[in-house]
Amino acid sequence: MNAPWKHQAREPFAAYLCDDASLDVLRPLVADMGWAPEKCQRGGLRNAVQALSVASSPHILMVDLSESGDPLSDINALAEVCEPGTVVLATGQLNDVRLYRDLLASGIHDYILKPLQPHVLHDALAGAHAFFSQPRHEEGSEARHISTAIIGTRGGVGASTLATSLAWLFATEHQHPTALLDLDIHFGTGALSLDLEPGRGLTDAIENPSRIDGLFIERAMIRANDNLAILSAEAPINQPLLTDGSAFMQLEQEFRAAFQMTVVDLPRNMLINFPQLLADTNVAVIATELTLAGARDSIRILSWLKGNAPHIHVLMVANKVQTGTIEISKADFEASIERKIDFQIPYDFKAATHAAKLGQTFSEANRATKAGGALRDLAQAVRSIGFVTETAPAAKDEKKSLLGKFDLKSILPKKDKSGNGAKDGTKGKAPA
Repeated sequence: MNAPWKHQAREPFAAYLCDDASLDVLRPLVADMGWAPEKCQRGGLRNAVQALSVASSPHILMVDLSESGDPLSDINALAEVCEPGTVVLATGQLNDVRLYRDLLASGIHDYILKPLQPHVLHDALAGAHAFFSQPRHEEGSEARHISTAIIGTRGGVGASTLATSLAWLFATEHQHPTALLDLDIHFGTGALSLDLEPGRGLTDAIENPSRIDGLFIERAMIRANDNLAILSAEAPINQPLLTDGSAFMQLEQEFRAAFQMTVVDLPRNMLINFPQLLADTNVAVIATELTLAGARDSIRILSWLKGNAPHIHVLMVANKVQTGTIEISKADFEASIERKIDFQIPYDFKAATHAAKLGQTFSEANRATKAGGALRDLAQAVRSIGFVTETAPAAKDEKKSLLGKFDLKSILPKKDKSGNGAKDGTKGKAPA
């Protein structure tokens, strides 16, 4: 849906339906909504594409898929001629759940099954009108955006689990519109963790960066719930990643306009190949295990961030911590990386298995566990850092002093003996 704006007055509504019976149901409802019934015309989806290629798109468009041999391909053709902001309703005779999901993933607002029923159609039209009329964030508004990158020091440390859990917490518990971007193009598990099909949105974006705009984001992202949308891929493993990274930058720019929070599951190889990905990132969560290899790679990544992205606030997270069986003690690990570990998340195999069986994120399926509590504390820390960053003065030294007042290091479980751990935000963390 990358058509340029056409400098003509836009109609509030238009429809292209294949049969007179459907038009007879639609026209009275359109008149009741205060729209022009004569804009309900005979013709299917391809007629709509042909008409809109030379005329302005209506605010709300209804198309008939009954005569379409390949609905998804035809919808993509429609996307090329629809202007940004067009809300599209589809109707058809095929009662197929997979088609319904694919259409929603393609950016269709709703799919109404034929034969059209007046009350069902009325609700769909009212819903589309309400969606179109809802307020959007504008420049200069109070809405602020926080971008968080999750980087694992090693494969298997649980960075993807942290990414999906944080995104779910931002969207559900804190009610922030959140985008989850899984940049493991071939083997990502973001959609899998949410029990969703990844779709082709990210692959299409990489292949055609010029198509990326607000409406493309709306069409390509898969909705997990009202506040959480994911963009991921399962590219064929015989298909190498061929991109200069411009698609990722454009995606992040659109996310900043459409969402309040962005969570990027950032594999280490992507960090190396596309360092520009962190240009507008606010927080980096470094996930590691307390191992010799984890310490070595933590040092390397921390050094890279200090030299290439000094504006980013780093949170160090020790994940899958097993008391008594760790390879390196917490104190030795901190001494080797020359900084404190901000959060410890205990290893809980049963909880991870439980989440996988339910098709839910770890934090959603295990709210009452110690690991779940640690993840909530981590999510709150990310939000707090984002708010501090947004309100801090421009001067670099003033930013440091403001963060010094926040004192993230005080959340370490070093006060367990005095029983003040909960006061410092360490509820649910494993002991050192």
